[in-house]
Amino acid sequence: MSVILLLSTLLVFLTITEGIGPGDHGETLRCRCIIKEKRPIGRYIGEVKVNPASSHCRDVEIIATLKKDGKKICLNPDAPWVKKVLQKIRAVQQIQLTTDVSGHKELL
Repeated sequence: MSVILLLSTLLVFLTITEGIGPGDHGETLRCRCIIKEKRPIGRYIGEVKVNPASSHCRDVEIIATLKKDGKKICLNPDAPWVKKVLQKIRAVQQIQLTTDVSGHKELL
């Protein structure tokens, strides 16, 4: 009887830990974007996160969070409007990077 209990406990433990790999802290280890939005929704976007291609997903994934409800939507990186949004984000980041400690902006 104790052998059956030991085996069932081991089976439960292995089932629980099967999806957890080394260095995996609850991150998705596959592509998150199956369906990608092509229509322009730029004015509804509150935040954009770019996930570069990796060993877990060969695609660059662009995930937008909507202002109104916080819903996350995948954007098509090949859509012209998405490319414009990314250019604007990079321009803002570049300006922020060129701001010195005293708060003055430097021109590149």
